[in-house]
This record gives sequence, structure tokens and C-alpha cells, in this order.
Amino acid sequence: MVRILAVTNQKGGVGKTTTSINLAASLARMQKRVLLVDLDPQGNATMGSGIDKNALERSIYDVLTSQCTAANALVTADLAGYALLPANSDLTAAEVELLQVEDKEQRLTRALASLGADFDFIVIDCPPSLNMLTLNALVAADGVLIPMQCEYYALEGLTALSETIDAVQSALNPRLRIEGILRTMFDPRNNLTQQVSDQLKQHFADAVYRTVIPRNVRLAEAPSHGLPVIAYDKASTGALAYLSLAGELLRRETGGAAVPATETEA
Repeated sequence: MVRILAVTNQKGGVGKTTTSINLAASLARMQKRVLLVDLDPQGNATMGSGIDKNALERSIYDVLTSQCTAANALVTADLAGYALLPANSDLTAAEVELLQVEDKEQRLTRALASLGADFDFIVIDCPPSLNMLTLNALVAADGVLIPMQCEYYALEGLTALSETIDAVQSALNPRLRIEGILRTMFDPRNNLTQQVSDQLKQHFADAVYRTVIPRNVRLAEAPSHGLPVIAYDKASTGALAYLSLAGELLRRETGGAAVPATETEA
């Protein structure tokens, strides 16, 4: 059965798109069938997957506005190893147009339903705000993966996001839950980073992934080459960290069973 994960945080600049791309690529490297959905009008996940957002014939905008099916808008990110529902600035119009249609929160759910049998994981890169696009992602998803930096305002923002998730769960999607909280741009030498990290583990316990994503030059460089870091420099600390995250996610899925070594080789 397909697992649908919404990668979201209402705060920008926390590594949301980086996480979406590199988690999708790492799961694909572990022989999982993966679809990445770019739901951000900036189209950064599309460009970071090696697809030119300005040359798209169809995009997720056309899917959400019922101009084509999800299958007709799919493209293959060959070097990344996953399928992609791409996005560009056209998606900005969808935010307004969806407000005027019935079942506006269900558009993405219905679009992905026809693809479920083709994939093991669907990863949705959400925009950095709570709008109609993000709401569609939360209604479609089984779990929410929250990337966050360990900084001063992080816990306050996380509390607000948790309340949003609870509200969506109560009103629109009873299966929705927090899949995990991922500490990104992690610098263990920073005292504040350690303090916030300790608070996270105290308040959210097992929801906090053991894997942390470090600050890494290769991880920052990879998007400019249209590649996940695992395809850009598979030996980098950033690549190894996202492979570790994918392995941890899969172990949670299987109740703690080890992922076969042949599936985790970079």
C-alpha cells in the first residue's frame, strides 16, 4: 500500500525542498517506487530534480484544475531515480481557483488515488505557508514529515504546525499523523542547537528522527546541478545522512526490522 508523506513547515528556509528531493532519491536508491509531487509554485523541487520548470507542457496545476490526469502530467527524473509531478509559477493561480470549486481540499487526494498502485511512496513538497495547496497535501497524506532547524523560534512554530495537523485530522483526514521531526542544518558545536534539540526530544520523544542532517557544502551545491546529493556526491555527509533518514523511515514502517544491506548501498 502506498505511503503518502507531506513534507511541510510553515517557516521557510528549513530544508523542506532539500529534504523532499533527497528523501525521494534515497528511497528510490533502496529500490522503492517513488513519486515526488512539487506543490510549491516556486518549482524548486522540479528544478532540483533536473527538470526545467519553464519548459513544462503540463504540471500539477493542470492536474489540480482538472485539465489533465496525474498520469498525463508525470515526468521521469532519470538521474534522481523517481517520477515527478512538476510545478512552476502557474500553480500560484491554482490557490485562487481552488477556492471557488467544490471539494477544494480533496483535489490532490483524488488525483493521487489513480496512481497509488504504481508507487510505494509519494513525497509531497509543500509551500512554506498554510494555504489551500498545503491543505490539499495534508488531506492527501498519511503522515507529515517536519524539517526544522534547531533555533530560537523553532518550538513555537512547531507547536502551531502541530495544532494545524490536529485540526486537519479532526475535520478532514482522520488518518493523518506526524510521521517524524527532522533536525536540519545541524551543527553540534552550537550550544543553542543542542538546547533546542534536547527540548525537541523531551516534548516529542520518538517522533524526532535519530538521523540529523548536517550543514554540508555538497548538499547546498547539488540543486544548482539539478541533482539530488546522492547523485551529485554519494560519499558526502549530506548524502549519507539522507540515506540514513530513508533507512530509519523504512525501519519504522516495518516495526524496527533492519533494511537489507543490499538496499542501503549508495
